[in-house]
This record gives sequence, C-alpha cells and structure tokens, in this order.
Amino acid sequence: MNQQANSAEAGSQYLSFILGGDAYGVDILRVQEIRGWEPVRALPDMPPCMKGVLDLRGTIVPIIDLRVRFGATDPQYDPTTVIIIVSLEVPERGRQLAGMVVDAVSGVIEAGEGDIKPPPGGVRGIDGRYLTGMVSSGEGMTVLIDVDQVLGADQWQQVGGLTA
Repeated sequence: MNQQANSAEAGSQYLSFILGGDAYGVDILRVQEIRGWEPVRALPDMPPCMKGVLDLRGTIVPIIDLRVRFGATDPQYDPTTVIIIVSLEVPERGRQLAGMVVDAVSGVIEAGEGDIKPPPGGVRGIDGRYLTGMVSSGEGMTVLIDVDQVLGADQWQQVGGLTA
C-alpha cells in the first residue's frame, strides 16, 4: 500500500467529487481551492485532456479535464462543473499546482483506520496507477485518486516552462 493509503490508516479526509455519475475522492490536504468552471486559455499541441492553462493570482496552472483523462468523449460544461486546484509532486519539478475539471463536488469523506481498501488493477476502466484505494461512503464506493499520477511526467514536459 502506498504512502497516501497508509496515511488514511490514522484517519484522513478526502474531497469527494463526481465523474460521469461515479464518486471519486482526493486527499483533502492536496486541495488548494475549488473554482466554478470558466473557460481556460487553450494551448496548441496538447493532449485532449489538457484543456489549457489558468492564471491563478499570477501562477500559471495547467487544467486537466479528468473526465477526458479517464475516457469520456463528450463531457458537458454546466453550472455544476468545477475545477479542483490540487498540489502535485512532479518528478524533477517538485510541487506544482494543477486543476482537475470534474462534474461536481459532493462533499468530504472521513476515512478511519481500516476503511481504505486497495484498489483492484483498474476500476471503472481507469488505469490502476491513478488510484490509491477505495472507501465505502454514503455515496456507495468512492474511488480514491492519486493526484501525483493524474498528469504524467511526459505531459509536464509538454507544458514546459509555463509552470516554472
């Protein structure tokens, strides 16, 4: 079990959000802020999940549509769509901010000792490297996302000096 799942053993909180009707969560300590959807500045030659960049009080933040990253082909942008700004640990770059576009935020999940279960290899068609565990909550089973893996090192190279 990885470090993020181990920290849950002592008791952790996760921000829960919705993607395509399913519940997901990220470690709340990684969340910097939650913003309503707003169009972002598109960049040429980016992968489809990279919607562009956002100027967040002078910091250029790459915005990833998590729905597209996980296979959605035609996500809708409506009043419940939000951008979750998270802090990532990027190899050779250290801490970086990134925004994840999701359908909606649904709340905070408390996970105590023994609540986090290791995920199977892939859940809901998502590559297992993006997952840290699963927890049962009021929304059913919530899949916990590894925010450090959401935006791979290869894509950080594509955004290059934008976030330096």
